[in-house]
Formats: sequence, C-alpha cells, structure tokens
Amino acid sequence: MTSRSKLSLAMLIAAGTLSLNSGIANAAEVTFVSGKGGKELELFKGMVKSWEDETGHTAKIIPMPKSSTDQFGQYRLWLAAGNADVDVYQTDVIWAPQLAEQFIDLAPHTKDIVGDHFPSIIESQTVDGKLVALPIYTDAPALYYRKDLLEKYQQDVPSTWEQMTEVAQSIQDQERAAGNKDIWGFVWQGNAYEGLTCDALEWVKSFGGGQIVEANGDISINNPKAISALNLAKSWVGSISPEGVLSYQEEDARGVWQTGNAVFMRNWPYAYALGNSDDSAVKDKFAVVPLPSGGDHGVSAATLGGWNVAVSKYSKHPDAAISFARFLASKEIQKLRALEFSRLPTLVSLYSDSDIEKQQPIISQWEDVFLQAVPRPSAPTRVKYNEVSSKFFSAVHNTLSGNGSAEENLELLEYELNELKGSSW
Repeated sequence: MTSRSKLSLAMLIAAGTLSLNSGIANAAEVTFVSGKGGKELELFKGMVKSWEDETGHTAKIIPMPKSSTDQFGQYRLWLAAGNADVDVYQTDVIWAPQLAEQFIDLAPHTKDIVGDHFPSIIESQTVDGKLVALPIYTDAPALYYRKDLLEKYQQDVPSTWEQMTEVAQSIQDQERAAGNKDIWGFVWQGNAYEGLTCDALEWVKSFGGGQIVEANGDISINNPKAISALNLAKSWVGSISPEGVLSYQEEDARGVWQTGNAVFMRNWPYAYALGNSDDSAVKDKFAVVPLPSGGDHGVSAATLGGWNVAVSKYSKHPDAAISFARFLASKEIQKLRALEFSRLPTLVSLYSDSDIEKQQPIISQWEDVFLQAVPRPSAPTRVKYNEVSSKFFSAVHNTLSGNGSAEENLELLEYELNELKGSSW
C-alpha cells in the first residue's frame, strides 16, 4: 500500500466516516479467499489491517488460482462440503445464481447502503429476492491501442474487428521490417477457461450472433454470424497473434502488451493503471476505446464483469464476516481501489469524485464501454451456467486450435446444450 493510501484510510477512520461496527464483542478470525495477487494483494492486506484495528477482529487471506474457472471449482467443493473454515468469498458477477443457496442473505444487513450502488449491479447479485453478494468493483473490457504506433503509421483507430485485423497486420509487418521482431498485432485471452467465454461472447454478439443462450432460455449459438465471428478470430492465431495466445489469460496478454510488444490488446480496466506505471514500456503511449463491432451491421459488445463479496452460511462468525463484507464494499475502500488500480466502482457517487477524476480520469471515460456491456447467460441457465460456459469455451478453443471447423463445433455445441437443458434450465 502506498503512503497516500495509508494516509487516506487513516484520515477516514479518524474522521469517523468509515464505520466498521467497532466495539463488537468476542473477537473472531475471518477467513477470506481471493484470486488477486501481486501489488493488489499487498494493498488489500493494508486495507484489512485498518479493519482489524478498528473492530478487534482479524482477517486471514487465502490466495486462490488466477483462473476464475479454477476458483469456482474450488468454491463448489468447499461449499458442497459445508466447509466452515472459509467465512467470506470473493465472487464473480456470474456466480450468484449458482451459489445462492450457500450464502447468507445480505439484504437485511445492508439496507442502508444498497441504494448507493448501480441498481443493475445489485440486481445481478439478487436471486429470488435474496442479496447473495455485495459488489466491490465492476468491470467491462475495452480495446487498448498504441497511440504512438497508430500515429507513426498514420492509421485511424479501428471501429470493426475487420479493420482492427488489417491495421494490426500492417503495423506488425512494418515494425518487424524495421527490426522490431518481437511485436505482435493483437493479444487477448485464448486459454480454455472462463476468460475465453468472455472474449468469444464479445465476438459473437458483435457480429449479431446472439448471446449463446438468450434471456428466455433459447439456445442461439449455432448460426452463420457466430460462425463468421469465430472464423475471423481463428485467422488471428499465428498471424497477428502468437500461437501461444491459445494459452493466454489476462496477465499473459498484459505481459506482452506492457513490455511494448503488441499494437492492440483486449483487457479489463485494471490493465490501464498498470500500463501507466513507471516500469511500463508503454506508459503514456496508449489509450482505450470500446471493443470493435462485427462489420457494417454489427455492434460493439463488452462482457459485463465485476467482483463481489459473499458470506458463507456455514461461517462460525457471521456477524464479523458481514462486517468485513461491508468494509470491502464501502465507499472508502472502493475509492482506494479506484485510485490505486483503476478498479471501476459500483457506487454512483464515485464517478464524480474529484480525486478519482484527477488521478484516474479513465474511470469516468469508461462509461461508453459500459453502454455496450452484455451479460453472460448465467441468469437463464442458473445452476447449469458453469457447464454451459465450459462447453462453449471448449468449442471455441477447438475451433481456434484447428480441431474441427466452426460449423462442426457449433453444431455439436448446440446438441450438447440441448442435452444439458433437457425440458428446462
């Protein structure tokens, strides 16, 4: 945690603006699982220390794998076993319908604060009237591009995937001819995991190919527009994207980008602050725009993301755990996350905060990206979403790898999803 963050938090507590329900009797240790690491984990530990000092409770942080797919699998094992060793879970926006029965209803404990969040985000965490989790930040990806390279080669910022492909190839070829042998046109998330579901949903939706499973439960993925989208993405592998992109997750793509070896990158907001850090080769050389559309009749589509905190119904210390969840979702902590890591707040008021506007002006600019946000089909598929996503990203990965054509893989996917659906989701 930086000295600025420490000072800010200390001042907030001293001023009495950060209520942590101090004075709770019977101090408890709250165990929290999170997939965040590196600098963000260090900042998080500093934030937790303030909660411990104020409440008398302590918090134990258990790091998780970076892959949200792996995290979800571990969560399901723990919760199915009624594990009382974990009190608070950090949850993806799509998990509420699948894990609702395993978490405490936070609605009775948060009546004073839920109205401060974007209603759509609270709605995404509400299942049958139960508030499953409190949002701590929201997410939507964008297209990162090298301003300096586009200016150097007199290229406009592309508005379609086809244009992006052409610009990426052109700049990559010219840079390599000039001696920059490590440059790639476009890096993204091609590993077979939840991240590929997000990327591929954006391609398909932007081409007018639907959302895999529609809001009414209809399976829509096997269609010519979806096939066109996947065929274009397949053409990137080995041309403007390295063969290794098929194993990339978010940090792999950012690693290539931040060392200056990519013209374009698809990634989430967190990469913006890191890209402008002092040790970044692309500091002050890039900008972001909404993701491209899929041709003349397509639309820009950005997968709605975000993370939340939920309290296990098996917790031995529910009061302390709820206090901790409220702390992590508070305005003050969301502001610190925004300042330090460009995490997008879920609280409406922070989008007009002067400190955030000064230090992270990109946050207010992300509104245009959110206007194109598209949800993954977790609501219509409910407890079967994880299987739906797994089958989808497997079909996409097979297509990108050359293991079957897009037509063959989407036809098989449609059959498998109908089998999974049965009479209803």
